[in-house]
Amino acid sequence: MTRLSSPSTILLSITVLLMLAWSEAHTQTQTDSLDILQKSAPKIFIDCGTCDQDYIRTEILFVNYVRDRKQADVHVMITEMYTGSGGTEYTLTLMGQLRFDGVNDTLKYNANKSDTQDMTRKGLVGVLRRGLVRYVIHSPLAEYLSVAYSKPTAGSKAVDEWDYWVFSTSVNSWLNGESQYKSSQIWGSLTAIRVTEDWKFRFSVNTSYNENKYEFQIDDTTTIVSTSISRSQSFNGSAAKSISEHWSAGLFTYVNSATYSNTDIAASAQPGIEYNIYPYAESTRRQLRIGYQIGISARRYIDTTIYFKKSEVLFTHNLSASLSLRQPWGSTSVTISGSQYLHDLSKNSFSISGNMSIRVFEGLSLNVYGGYSAVHDQLSLAKSSLTAEEVYQQRRELAKSYSYWGSFGFSYTFGSIFNNIVNARFGNQGGGGTTITFSD
Repeated sequence: MTRLSSPSTILLSITVLLMLAWSEAHTQTQTDSLDILQKSAPKIFIDCGTCDQDYIRTEILFVNYVRDRKQADVHVMITEMYTGSGGTEYTLTLMGQLRFDGVNDTLKYNANKSDTQDMTRKGLVGVLRRGLVRYVIHSPLAEYLSVAYSKPTAGSKAVDEWDYWVFSTSVNSWLNGESQYKSSQIWGSLTAIRVTEDWKFRFSVNTSYNENKYEFQIDDTTTIVSTSISRSQSFNGSAAKSISEHWSAGLFTYVNSATYSNTDIAASAQPGIEYNIYPYAESTRRQLRIGYQIGISARRYIDTTIYFKKSEVLFTHNLSASLSLRQPWGSTSVTISGSQYLHDLSKNSFSISGNMSIRVFEGLSLNVYGGYSAVHDQLSLAKSSLTAEEVYQQRRELAKSYSYWGSFGFSYTFGSIFNNIVNARFGNQGGGGTTITFSD
């Protein structure tokens, strides 16, 4: 026989169910309210190929991150240039769009050469966080922001005891081999740089040593051993003077010795002048520099050249133009240069190189890289014939009339435009939609 529950028990059960349902509905309502509040935050597009964007997303939570610049309220373009101390100056250009159209700002952050990656990204995020506040205060999230101030301490201004001089040195080596092949390489450099608003000095010394050894076993009793060695040393020195916002002048010197190019010793000096169409202050975003140099070069060769020269003094000049742009639609860089020997204008060279990355439309980007050189000035080529070993080991310079290289490709990304979430499990392998890349 089934026992019926009492009316009080039934009433209690109904009450508990109603309370659970109300609690669930209230929790869902709170979650929905938080989602609506977060969606009201400004949408940000971070345009920076070298930044730790996962770190940015985890440290700055009061904005929404999107992967399409046209969907963003603020397009943040981060460009970088090396400073005189060997560090990096980051320029953060904040460009308002949509509801913040015309609200723009430019901020800078300087990272020292000795800073670790963690120190650099923390400093960069600190500047970016302060820059984004002006946009967030116009959203419902403004009431959740607070302002803190740390008073600078006395003596916080640094005194430069080195008078802007920065020195760096490096020594590196490389070893690899197989049972019949061994290769070793060692190279080093010493650099001194001094950069101020008016002057820029740079001096460097480089040296390298390469040795390759092959063993060919013809039969059980015959083994051929081939050893190839190449060496090079060089010195570069330059001094550049700022004349105005567009003009600069300088002196450039070069001394080198290289077995590859049949050069026992060569020294050159060239004064030059440069004009930048855009002010140098805008160099992180755009440059169009035109430069001209003319000078003298003295050379002594290891072997007699194909022009029956053991040494000679030459006069040269060269003209170059370089365009660099970093804009919301993408970036491009193109350099054109040509040089001639003044004693024989037919001895000349011409080169053009560049790269371009263009956002064609939402999610689709075109990437092009390439270069071409026309070479008619190989005056140092040795008259003596090259051995087979020197050819396949690339230890002696070969005669050529041109060289080229190139790459192009497309990338297409589609999916959700939001990418606030960071998930580092098994590495950063996902998020931000799907990307398909075509290249050649």
